[in-house]
Amino acid sequence: MTKKNPSRSMHRPRTVSALALAVALAGTACSASEKEPSNPAPSEEETQLEIFSWWTASGEADGLLALFEYFERDHEAVRIVNAAVEGGAGVNAKEELAARMSDGDPPDAFQVHAGRELIDTWVESGAVEPVTFMFEENGWLDQYPPDLIEILSQDGEIWSVPVNIHRSNVLFANGAALDSVGAEPPATWDDFFAIAGELTDAGITPLALGDQEPWAATHLFESLLLSTLGADAYAGLWNGETAWSSVEVTEALELFERVLGHIGEDHAELTWDEAAEQVSQGSAAMTVMGDWAEGYFKSAGRVLGVEIVWAPSPGTAGAFLMLSDSFALPEGAPERGNAVDWLRVCGSAGGQDAFNPLKGSIPARLDADRSLYDAYLTSAMDDFSRDRLVPSVTHGAAAAPEWSATLVETIAEFVASPDVEATQARLVAAADDAS
Repeated sequence: MTKKNPSRSMHRPRTVSALALAVALAGTACSASEKEPSNPAPSEEETQLEIFSWWTASGEADGLLALFEYFERDHEAVRIVNAAVEGGAGVNAKEELAARMSDGDPPDAFQVHAGRELIDTWVESGAVEPVTFMFEENGWLDQYPPDLIEILSQDGEIWSVPVNIHRSNVLFANGAALDSVGAEPPATWDDFFAIAGELTDAGITPLALGDQEPWAATHLFESLLLSTLGADAYAGLWNGETAWSSVEVTEALELFERVLGHIGEDHAELTWDEAAEQVSQGSAAMTVMGDWAEGYFKSAGRVLGVEIVWAPSPGTAGAFLMLSDSFALPEGAPERGNAVDWLRVCGSAGGQDAFNPLKGSIPARLDADRSLYDAYLTSAMDDFSRDRLVPSVTHGAAAAPEWSATLVETIAEFVASPDVEATQARLVAAADDAS
């Protein structure tokens, strides 16, 4: 087994569909560079299992390796080919996968965000098999929340096996910065505005945003939508039950314009983790980011719960804005039997407990070994088990890739030049086109 990431088809022509390119526009915050060694050819006694992902950065790569090692305990004769593709926050991997699938050269299993990214890209095109049988055979229907099963499903079938859960709507704060103005993490946006002026007067940026990659602005905006709409109406934005012309969407855009008045002037020059670094160092008080930021703060040596504190993003308590990394089973997988065994491990309690503590995420199952997880992750597990789950649009769960890409582009333009009426009109039109 190789421990890093050869790209088996790195010399293939990059003929990528418009759909795949749209998915790429809304890439998420993961992955960094590593070298690419080759995999040796399997011996006559071995069979092969090619796993395609974009997990190459520290933490996520460590988690993937732990999952490989867990699989190998009972599959010694299977040689894993780690076909992870580095760079581009998953964008490069999605382009590579699209090229391979269009060439009739699927891997045995591939990473994909659960929800509409999976369904609109691969299920609707008939490129993957349903995996409902695995949930039934392994008793998983009782181990995963019904809201998550719904996100994984289309036309009465389940289409991927989730290995983890990340939360989008998290506010991380520098404890000392808040203490300097006698504040707690704000529960509402009114609470935020009440302390923002005091923070500015103290020379502290109230809210760090790093939208050099424009998805980060949409990441913040989806939390604002959730705060003005509530969980049910927010979910309705993506299935047509909530109108984009509604007053609550207007309120979210107006709120966003106010919030943008309290971010750093250098926001467009920063990546998400550079914004998190400002919070870590105390030059900014808060940031709204997915809980992969918790792993960043730990790697920076911060004491979670003291130096860095957290809460649901303002106005969203009781709702868990989620994304999930999952694995799908391609039609025509060269080693289908090994791929099914891999998915079985990904969906197991042991496999998820091997992977997630290193990845910095929580299991998609509800029966994890809590002793393996830190204070933040156990708090996220508690919320995941009791809160209303709603899908993240920024990270592939809520909407078709083209619709998500339009939203990211529209919000980026709003950040550069806020215009509530024009932006809402464009979102209404985009939603009509997507319906």
